[in-house]
Formats: sequence, structure tokens, C-alpha cells
Amino acid sequence: MDVFDDLIRGVRAHGSLFGSSVLTPPWALHFVDGAPLTLCTVLGGGGWIVRENHPPEPLRAGDTVVVRGPETFTFVDEVGTRAEPVACGEFCATPEQGGTRHRLGWHDTAGDGPGATTLIVGAYPVRGEVSRLLLDALPAVLRVPGGGTGDAVLDHLAAEVALDTPGQQVVLDRLLDWMLVCTLREWFDRPGGEAPAWWAAQRDPVVGEALRLLHTEPAAPWTVAALAARCGVSRATLAKRFADLVGEPPLTYLTRWRMTLAADLLAGRHTATLAEVARTVGYSDAFGFSAAFKRVRGVTPSAFRRSAVG
Repeated sequence: MDVFDDLIRGVRAHGSLFGSSVLTPPWALHFVDGAPLTLCTVLGGGGWIVRENHPPEPLRAGDTVVVRGPETFTFVDEVGTRAEPVACGEFCATPEQGGTRHRLGWHDTAGDGPGATTLIVGAYPVRGEVSRLLLDALPAVLRVPGGGTGDAVLDHLAAEVALDTPGQQVVLDRLLDWMLVCTLREWFDRPGGEAPAWWAAQRDPVVGEALRLLHTEPAAPWTVAALAARCGVSRATLAKRFADLVGEPPLTYLTRWRMTLAADLLAGRHTATLAEVARTVGYSDAFGFSAAFKRVRGVTPSAFRRSAVG
């Protein structure tokens, strides 16, 4: 399992696709919930993503924009549009309420006249500390132009949203997940970009293998020597290459990753004892685990659990 697999695993569409609509200018859709992550893609036409205190971001046919919450944003036909904003996406960021279901033509003034724009939007809840690491690696707004690997997904989306068939919600959710993965890959790989250190490090034959081992077997009794042996290099070589590419020593990275996993266990498994959580992430006793957790997270495991479930 690689780092990206782990971080994006908890970011999944589940009944949270707003839908698609053909919008005739002037129009303004205000996405009101401030979902942790919202993906907007245009099949035809274009518009602008407008957020308070941020420059407007153009969105043209084939482009995809990913917007981080919790700030809300508006999709408009043009900056300074005369259209009155229409609130969209109520409950999209509240999974327990089922999310906003797919529907065609959510905008009452939809049409297919000259200059019409066809928009598809998916809003994602971000569950747990693991997925928040991915969120922290993203800017407030990122845009990926058309012409990349996401174009094939757009073709599937365009065909599916025109239908009304059983199982459509599941298909649309998975297509939006696919589109999100394609978009993030292209953004991380863009020329001159500033991808997180772990993204490039995954492609190094030594450090990438070390990261895969740490993520696949986080509870193993790792030492730098043991990890180096599994990677087929010397201890000194692994330590230097890992620190150079990831920005910290391998065991420091492992401790932070274990504490991230532990945080999700503490919040999600309410009946698990501290000793059980400790063993799951590679600690033989609760005392050593608690000390490491407080050192990394700034609070004790018990205090973290109380705040997470309170």
C-alpha cells in the first residue's frame, strides 16, 4: 500500500453528488455547506469559481477544480454577474443525513440556450485524521485543465448523467472518486509544482519501498536496520535518502504515522482500551504509547478521545 492509497482511502463519495445541470447565463450557484472537499468539473461552457478573499478561478470546458472547505464558494457565469445566488448542496457535508442525492437540473432556470454551461459537482466528507493529511497537502483551490487522464472519466460522466437507471447513484459516486484521483495525480505531477514530499518520494526505488513497508506494516517492530535490510540497502543509505526525500528520519515518520492511525482508532473504536489501540499500532504497553501520542499530538490519548466523541 502506498502513501496516496492510504490517505485517499477515506475520501469517498456516498450519495453526495449534487447532480448536473445545463445553466443559461446569468447564473450563480452558491455552495453553502463548506464541504471539506468539493470537486467541480465542466462538460461544456464555462464559468468562474469565486471565494471570499481569493482571486476568481476560471473553469472552462474539460477543466476540473477542487475546492477546500470549510469556506463556501460560488460558481458564476461571469465575475460580477447580475444573477441572484441560488443556494445549492444543503447537507452535502453531513453524511448521517444521507448527502444530497443526484438529480438532473437542480437549478430552476436551467436551459440549453446559447452560452449554456453543463456542470457536475461532487462534495466529499473527509473522515478521520488519515484523510486530513491529504487535505493538508492541498491549497484552497486547485485547477487541472482538460486534456489529461480525467478526460476519459468525463466522457463516462457525461453519458451517465443523461440517464435515469437503477444503480446510477453508485456509478456516479465511483466515477467522481475516479475523477478526484485523476485530478490530484495530475496536480501533484504538474511541472514546477510543489507536491508534498511523500508524493515524489514514493517513486524513489529505495524510499518508495520503505514508505510502502511502513504503511503496509505499521505495527511491525521496525528499526532503521531492519527497514534497510528489507529495502536491500545499507542502514546509512536508507537513513540519508529517506531524510533527504521525505524531510525527516524513517522512524520519526513512522511514529507520526502510527499516532495518526491511533487517533482514528481512538475516535472510531469507542470500546477499545488504550492497551488495545497501543498494540494495534506497534506498542507493547499503553504507557509507552501514551507518551508517544502526547509528544506527537500534544494531548493524551484519553483527552483526544474525549474531544473526538464529545
